[in-house]
Amino acid sequence: MDTSIALEKEEMSETILKSETTPHEKKEMNPETALEKQIEIYRRMNGEERLLIGLRLHELSCEIARDGIRAQFPTANSMQVEEKLKERLRLAYEL
Repeated sequence: MDTSIALEKEEMSETILKSETTPHEKKEMNPETALEKQIEIYRRMNGEERLLIGLRLHELSCEIARDGIRAQFPTANSMQVEEKLKERLRLAYEL
């Protein structure tokens, strides 16, 4: 995975956590409260911010798929990896 994407995701998570909690808040975090908090944050964002998150998630998933393709086809060059990625995306749209 591209380390810049991973670092950006980590920084975004840290920023959200810092901006959403105060030093005096001590809430129990579980999957349900995390999801509620995440939805609450998304609702406060404008459309451009939500779109940017969606595009970043898409690029992250493509990087993960590329890594999987490289593992499956270690001799594939970058053009072949991209072609296999496009093929996988086409198959996903057909589902």
